[in-house]
Amino acid sequence: MDLIQTLILAIIQGLTEFLPISSSAHLILISKIAGWNDQGLLFDIALHFGTLLAVLIYFKDDLCRMIENPIKTRGKNIIHSDLMILVIATIPVVIAGGLFNDWIEINLRSSNVIAATSIIFGFLLLASDKFSSGGKSLTLQIGLLIGLVQILALIPGVSRSGITITMGLFMGLGRMESARFSFLLAIPVILAASILQAYDLYSVGFIDINYIHLLTGLTVSFVIAYYTIHLFLAFVMQIGMLPFVLYRVVLGSAIFMFL
Repeated sequence: MDLIQTLILAIIQGLTEFLPISSSAHLILISKIAGWNDQGLLFDIALHFGTLLAVLIYFKDDLCRMIENPIKTRGKNIIHSDLMILVIATIPVVIAGGLFNDWIEINLRSSNVIAATSIIFGFLLLASDKFSSGGKSLTLQIGLLIGLVQILALIPGVSRSGITITMGLFMGLGRMESARFSFLLAIPVILAASILQAYDLYSVGFIDINYIHLLTGLTVSFVIAYYTIHLFLAFVMQIGMLPFVLYRVVLGSAIFMFL
């Protein structure tokens, strides 16, 4: 893997991890189009760690409050706290990922699957954005439902942020609250995925480690992801979800026609 491939993959990971357009789909497609070999588990972990750092640093104040509130209240109503909602919403995808990830990797990483899911879940995102009341607040029940549909994001092309934002909007959350919870939900999900990848890497052993490429990928994915989060949250109330829906439909249609 050369430096150009490193930079391109890191930029794609940083841009698409938090936008509702599916990072896994773009990484699969760019490798297919360019004819690149698999970049390896260690590089995947580095890219994910970069995006994890981005969301941790961006939401550090929110995370501190989520941890401090149960301590200040001595655990009162902890079951309905934002921290507990985040934990409970993460459990379904962790279990499903452990059970079905290998099967999905083997059977659902095709161009046709990515094209179909890009279009179908793009229209669902549009419908949720059009019909959302935007007047509700996050509850344990809403968080659990968002966590359950997050399982679908294991399928390439669905988009983890896309499906969680879609469900949040359908449940009556506003655009900002849906996006915020989606991004916070990325923290345990990316962490769990990285731990699973690290275990797989430990099983096969470390081969041909290029530390310059690893550090470059981590740094670039971190910077791009951080500013992607910032810009998305800054403009989501004004631009809505339509631009991302159009992009998904165009992408899915192009894949059907050319790939």
